[in-house]
Amino acid sequence: MKKLFSTKYSDGSVSFALLMLRLTAGGLMIQHGYDKLVKFAVMSKGFPDPFGVGSTASLTMTVFAEFFCAILLLVGLLTRLATVPLIIAMAVAVFYAHKGQVFGEGEHAALFLGAYITLLFAGPGKISMDRLIGK
Repeated sequence: MKKLFSTKYSDGSVSFALLMLRLTAGGLMIQHGYDKLVKFAVMSKGFPDPFGVGSTASLTMTVFAEFFCAILLLVGLLTRLATVPLIIAMAVAVFYAHKGQVFGEGEHAALFLGAYITLLFAGPGKISMDRLIGK
């Protein structure tokens, strides 16, 4: 009980917390990307195009971020690099698709955005593939 009120922390607890954040934010995002990947042909015709590159290209970039980068995040490989497309995708989701409604429809995207920004700055932690290969 004494530890609950302590302001001290250990490297192990920070690494475990980063692992849990990676597993949660990456694991939950994979399903979103997988759904888009499976329905790619149907979705590509009417997918939003915020950057003016075409619906198919926008959906391709979104699938890359939400599925493939989320897998990298899950295992902790190229973690900081993998968060960049995820941050862009979630920023577009919050501010373009949900019109900035962070307390309404865009709440989930805003939570993901916060998690990915945290991982960009904090890194993957010691329990990651990045640590094992020395990046």
